[in-house]
Amino acid sequence: MQVVGMAKSTYEYIISHEPDGSSNNDKQVIKQSIQMIKKKHPAYGYRRVTGELRRMNFLVNHKKVLILMREMQLLSSAFNKRTRKYNSYKGTVGTVAKNLINRRFFTNRPYQKLVTDVTEIRWGGKTIDERAYFTCIYDLFSGEILGHQISKHPTVQFTTTVLKQAVKKIPKDLKYRTTVHSDQGFQYQHQDWVNILKEHRIFQSMSRKATCLDNATMESFFHIMKAEAFYQKETDTYETLVSQISVWINDYNFSRIKTKLGYKSPVEYRIFTTQKVA
Repeated sequence: MQVVGMAKSTYEYIISHEPDGSSNNDKQVIKQSIQMIKKKHPAYGYRRVTGELRRMNFLVNHKKVLILMREMQLLSSAFNKRTRKYNSYKGTVGTVAKNLINRRFFTNRPYQKLVTDVTEIRWGGKTIDERAYFTCIYDLFSGEILGHQISKHPTVQFTTTVLKQAVKKIPKDLKYRTTVHSDQGFQYQHQDWVNILKEHRIFQSMSRKATCLDNATMESFFHIMKAEAFYQKETDTYETLVSQISVWINDYNFSRIKTKLGYKSPVEYRIFTTQKVA
């Protein structure tokens, strides 16, 4: 029965959004589900937890989830740590390309705009002797990682190996050309890197010198990766570090949901959108 004086649209909205965990039974079930989600994804914040709950058919508001996570002391602190910077710039030692991306980090086509970079990662006591490097190729369409590599030496081969991994995943019948964007690190100016791009008719793009915001998406991804993959875990050896990051990359591609992708993982989003177009 509709309340007198209430607009019909308002009444229907309230009815359709009624199961929000307001009863004690619903609240307890939601709390248990939140604990289960946080156990699998300890770095998840309340918005991503809300997304997982909705995938489990809980119609619950993100503000309600925030309140419950505060009560349970389950709010994420993984992203409070500052990340370590790595600079591979050694001046002009090869080819310096124009900035074709120009901070236009959005695309509605998979494999059209790819970005890459190198970051420093450490394990154990975080000394210079416990230092390694991570690089990957990131698709701006969905955030999918098309290739990644970890090494104790940031060589040219270290980066070209990942580029070759990514190239193999680009469909041969793509109707448009791919652009790969990087900073001006010596690895990306090297002729081996340039030759691979030319061989596969891929455009090369570079950030301006000393302008990290030209590759802001990559910087953001590195922060997420470090926070979730190993900052809050025991990482005593290089082998453990490699294993933890590799497992996390697989989870990131196939399981870790993103709000901007409609609570889908990068691979889920790519498959969903490409099938929808077809």
